[in-house]
Amino acid sequence: MNRQGLDCKIVIVGAGCFGISTAYYLLTRGFQDITIIERSNEFPAKDASSNDINRIVRTSYTDPFYAKLAKEAIKSWKEDVDIWGDSYHESGVLLIAGKYADEAYLNEVQQGLRLTQFERFSMVHQSFPSNAAVYLPEDTKGYLNHDNGWVDAGKATFLLTKKVIALGGKLILGKRATRLLRKGGITEAVECHDGTVVGASLVVIAAGPWSPSIFPELEYKDKSLATGQCVAMVQLSQEEADIYRNVPVVLNYSTGFYCFPPTKDNIVKIAIHAPGFTHTIDNISIPRTVTTHPEDGLFIPKAFAQRLRDEFAAVYPELAKKAFSSTRLCWYNDSPDGDWIIGRHPTDSSILFATGGSGHAFKFLPVIGRIVADAIQGTLDSLVAEKFAYDREITHVDGSRDGTGMVREELNVNDLCGQQFAKNEILSSSGGRWDVRGERGEGAKG
Repeated sequence: MNRQGLDCKIVIVGAGCFGISTAYYLLTRGFQDITIIERSNEFPAKDASSNDINRIVRTSYTDPFYAKLAKEAIKSWKEDVDIWGDSYHESGVLLIAGKYADEAYLNEVQQGLRLTQFERFSMVHQSFPSNAAVYLPEDTKGYLNHDNGWVDAGKATFLLTKKVIALGGKLILGKRATRLLRKGGITEAVECHDGTVVGASLVVIAAGPWSPSIFPELEYKDKSLATGQCVAMVQLSQEEADIYRNVPVVLNYSTGFYCFPPTKDNIVKIAIHAPGFTHTIDNISIPRTVTTHPEDGLFIPKAFAQRLRDEFAAVYPELAKKAFSSTRLCWYNDSPDGDWIIGRHPTDSSILFATGGSGHAFKFLPVIGRIVADAIQGTLDSLVAEKFAYDREITHVDGSRDGTGMVREELNVNDLCGQQFAKNEILSSSGGRWDVRGERGEGAKG
């Protein structure tokens, strides 16, 4: 069993959900030499999925492991205000029935959560403000989880990173890791694009959707896949936002569509949890973002833009008439079974993977680093270690997206749109970057 002592030098590649949470747990356990390498010159990176105006925080899982872990994460989101401040919002999550939601409901009941099950929409219509124009067919079935909600992802990432730095962690920005320096097949350092070399006893690869492509020599590319997910934002007036402020998150497992209540800036985000789009270069899907393609890196496929609008109209018909104020392809790192990848490389014990979020990791920011830290210290429960092993046997598919009927597609860069469905100015959904005072700046413009 591989174990790391408290005095070893650990380098984490990637300052997103996995990387920052791992650094936090290692530092609180007494590790002294933790360095995080981040490719972006800005933090949080404007094209990172962990830098977003909101993410769903739900316990609705068919897998009891995730359901229980999500409940534990929510406890931290709500109680550890010294870390998270007001980044978490308990709006409730309305889940529209499908096979996945029906199975998840059983786990919700076993956990004793506050639930309202409904066989027709009128049974939960009172959960929406009376003056909100809500349209869901009367035969809509599902349940409302009152103990779930959403989190300001960009803010939460920033706040936890401040804790990491205060504990002595080092964050190095603008360093894109490009090569592993090895001796006898064991990694001893990471080389960056500018020639900078950072020595390490252990390298934790937590680069999100860049993980499959960052170190080709590891032959990792078949373990997970970078996929782009279509997101759009709608800017409400103050009057409109006040009407819809207290609606729950709506999540339809049958179509994959979900939408949030307005943020404090009166923005409603809509998206579809789908198989997504690949962007293949040299047989590896690589994220195509506003950083790599400033002119159209925030655009989304035309057909999906229309699909987003149609699904939005099926919930909030009046709001769906408004123009999109911004769009984005949010890049996930999808494993075949939807389980994370947390474990050592089979032939290089100085490499440990902490990735494969598969579009559902961020809600676990308060606890996911504990799992990685346990793996580093060799104390991870054997069943959990097997579940997340790098070389595990794939026995199932990701059920949360399996019922949508959609298939993964290669991104056609000639079929992207911005102005056709949005305003002339396309803004990043990240909501901008945070400065050291915790103030959010302007969004990136594409």
